[in-house]
Amino acid sequence: MLRPCIVALLACVCASLAFAAEPLLLPRPNAVELSAETFTATELTVSCDSEVEFAKVQRILTDDGKLTQVRRSETNPTVRISRLKTFGYALRIQPKVIDIAYGPDDQLNAALTTLRQLAWAAQSGWSVPCGTISDAPRYGHRGFMLDESRHFTGKAGVKRLLDAMELLKLNVFHWHLTDEPGWRIEIKKYPKLTTTGALGNFTDKAAPATFYTQDDVREIVAYAEARGITIIPEIDMPGHAAAANRAYPEFSGGGSKKYPDFTFNPAKAETDAFLKDILAEVRALFPKSSVIHLGGDEVHFGWEQWPKLPEVQKLMADEKFTKLDEVEGRFVRRMADHLAPTWSQVGLWDEASRFNLPKEKTLLFWWRHDKPQGLKEAADKGYDIVLCPRIPLYFDFVQDGTHKSGRRWAGKFAELAAIHAFPESLGATLPANAKIRGLQANLWTETAVTQERRDFLTFPRLLALAESAWTQPARKDFPRFQQASATVIPHLEALGLQPWKGGAEVAK
Repeated sequence: MLRPCIVALLACVCASLAFAAEPLLLPRPNAVELSAETFTATELTVSCDSEVEFAKVQRILTDDGKLTQVRRSETNPTVRISRLKTFGYALRIQPKVIDIAYGPDDQLNAALTTLRQLAWAAQSGWSVPCGTISDAPRYGHRGFMLDESRHFTGKAGVKRLLDAMELLKLNVFHWHLTDEPGWRIEIKKYPKLTTTGALGNFTDKAAPATFYTQDDVREIVAYAEARGITIIPEIDMPGHAAAANRAYPEFSGGGSKKYPDFTFNPAKAETDAFLKDILAEVRALFPKSSVIHLGGDEVHFGWEQWPKLPEVQKLMADEKFTKLDEVEGRFVRRMADHLAPTWSQVGLWDEASRFNLPKEKTLLFWWRHDKPQGLKEAADKGYDIVLCPRIPLYFDFVQDGTHKSGRRWAGKFAELAAIHAFPESLGATLPANAKIRGLQANLWTETAVTQERRDFLTFPRLLALAESAWTQPARKDFPRFQQASATVIPHLEALGLQPWKGGAEVAK
């Protein structure tokens, strides 16, 4: 009989071998069974149904330069692509052929990214281990929001971010294009939005105008689509409107001493027409996006002057409103109703749950981590919900206790381990009846003046968000995630990104 200590040692060795047999893929797939055999090639021939599929294979699998050629061929292909009727993707890798089956379009990008990650370990040429991988994301919405108003990123920076998102199997880019400091999207009918509204930023009100032309937007939309990423554009209203009001003050609803010209006039017919014109141009620029975000947060910062506006006075008298909250609710419902025929859903921050919007047409983003009752209310009313609470998913919060630049909330911040532990860490705060669409990290850019600072705040935390949004809870393992991150970070650096790897803080 084996002594207990030897049995324990053998068990440890077997566990170690089993762990070593699974490659350090990130995010971690649902099921991986690999053998000692390999598929090795210098070129690939691909059987597929469309040029779009072939273009993805060609771009993703040749990105590291180990393949000399990828061509399309139905005769003895080495890569065969088919569709699944289910969510996710499946890989079957044999010594002579690779079969890829996928469901939603973004899952082909995910399957190819898995192959690319497998090939990173090859000592020479393009080689991947044989076996099967069966995988599907935990959530359909795996997102990142970039605030462009406070500090502008620009086309090259956004493209690098989209490349990184594809590598991490993230599929939603929430593009926060308008806010108080600056308006960042060209609207042809209202040119002063960019000649005047795009002037300045959070730290320099005299900075030259920075914005995306409509051609820039189309280019970025196409770039994202090729990478399996949907863009949610955000045009903030009725609050956070100061940049637009600088350009067209006739549509302002005023604000307060601290937040001047913070709101649009919520009851003026001309304001409605102005905003609807803007939204029509936005719809044309994002033809395949299913969600548009209207903000809708913190509007009470600008209520102070509403009672003095003749249009608001008349509206309240006609509708027998007694509270400004009712005026705001009417505005949000009118805009949501206007957008309903052309967008699948209207996105709003979680404050909007109180307005009783149609649940099938509304997507709420829960950001107020200190107000769990807002999450409960949204769940009880049956809304689809994206979880993006300040703690731990706001990346403008510091990520390490030694860092000085950035936000904290009652001493709390957004550290890597907390992001990886989310959303299980919510515990009972997450209602059992909540319809969770997915997870999203948000980067507000008050302190992110430079691209180096934006990279520092985003990476490696976005890697943890990616695994939390993709990987099933039973498969999450933080020490393993840290090991996998170490294999991914050099490839992020190859994109031109500058992840934080410990050491000094990038403060601005």
